[in-house]
Amino acid sequence: MPPNKRTYRLQIMLNAEELAVLDAWRFERRMPTRSDAVRELFRRGLTMTGDDADTVGGGRSADFRVLPTRNAPKPKGR
Repeated sequence: MPPNKRTYRLQIMLNAEELAVLDAWRFERRMPTRSDAVRELFRRGLTMTGDDADTVGGGRSADFRVLPTRNAPKPKGR
């Protein structure tokens, strides 16, 4: 099997606002598909270092968001 052949399917759930942000990001960069946009965002996220790369282990799915909640405190230093 060629090394670039994609054989695994990943399903994610987004709310309407998150999908709109993904689509806007994708269209600004003229990316052909949502899958391509998600792969590029994965690549960028996985190559980050420093404070922006910090993650919180554990938690529920609802605790991880694409967009901050309206009442959530802003991250330090921003």
